[in-house]
Amino acid sequence: MLVDFFYHLRSQKLLVSVKEYLTLLEALSSPIMPPTLEDFYFLSRTTLIKDETLFDRFDRAFATYYRNLEQKLPAGKKIPLDWLISKLEKNLTPEQKAKLEKHGWDKLMEMFKERLEEQKARHEGGNKWIGTGGTSPFGNGGVNPEGIRVGGSGGGRSAIKVWDERNFRDYDDSIELGTRNFKVALRRLRRFAREGSDFELDLGDTITSTARNAGYLDIKMVPERHNNVKVLMLLDVGGSMDDHIARVEELFSAASSEFRNLEVYYFHNCPYEHLWKSNRRRQMERFETWDVLRKFNADWRLIFVGDATMSPYEILQPGGSVEHYNKEPGAEWLQRMVSAWPKSVWLNPEPQASWQYRQSIALIRNIVQDKMFPVTVSGIEQAMRLLSK
Repeated sequence: MLVDFFYHLRSQKLLVSVKEYLTLLEALSSPIMPPTLEDFYFLSRTTLIKDETLFDRFDRAFATYYRNLEQKLPAGKKIPLDWLISKLEKNLTPEQKAKLEKHGWDKLMEMFKERLEEQKARHEGGNKWIGTGGTSPFGNGGVNPEGIRVGGSGGGRSAIKVWDERNFRDYDDSIELGTRNFKVALRRLRRFAREGSDFELDLGDTITSTARNAGYLDIKMVPERHNNVKVLMLLDVGGSMDDHIARVEELFSAASSEFRNLEVYYFHNCPYEHLWKSNRRRQMERFETWDVLRKFNADWRLIFVGDATMSPYEILQPGGSVEHYNKEPGAEWLQRMVSAWPKSVWLNPEPQASWQYRQSIALIRNIVQDKMFPVTVSGIEQAMRLLSK
């Protein structure tokens, strides 16, 4: 019944076994789940995928299979989703947008608290209440230069706070690059040291010693070479970084293959008191930033990867994080990291020409002592050259 689905997953480099496939069929023949697409998705992922690092690859393979299947079904009458979304979106002229007021952090938080206490019903298209499609600083689907997004998804990306739980996905370190440029650029950082027992032939010294010994073979051995560089990589994920997923995944894939001693943590927009290693478990398994600061000594090289594009409040203001209340501003945590790891750089996938228009980028560049480089071959080479000194 699902032979095509089985072979489709295999073609997407998901090593699904025949036994796992038969387990799925057996589960489907039992009345353990409603006949819905969502339930089938969770059941098939549970039975077929044993490694959670492959969940994202399974999601993409499942979506592709479903779209291909949907195209074969007879067309029905339905209203396109983008029509409904555009109905709720507010279109304003640049002049109208310029007239919208920025209230500032303290007043905005006070106003939001008042709206939560007073509002009793849904609103749409207004300029005061928490709603959709208006110019109010609270809600979604509308326009405001500085507000709090409640529900929905980010469009204008001007929200300074997000009143909603968001799910991010990990970067895939198995993506093969179309070129080896990133790998070559990162290789400038690799330092090799002679360590261990004498079991590697030193060909050059052997030839020289043999020549000096009147042709009698004089074999010279040296300790094996090991990659001695240690890299701590902190990756910004979610929000505006969604525009740069492909490029960052290429960079992450290259770094994973080039550096033996590589530790990776995630953050969103700006590092605060917690970091995490898995975006699926980021609410349950977090790592205290203080513990990370103590765990890795100054020998490690620190590489931030993020677009540094956010509200300035997220860097300068206690409580400025879009997702939680941070007792200390992000600038203090960044300063601690730069001090703990003097050899650090920030790689920014945002086009360098736009850096001058982002106040948050200027703030972070100042904190990292102007050691910010674009995610280009040239930019990475400059960053690695700086880290290798």
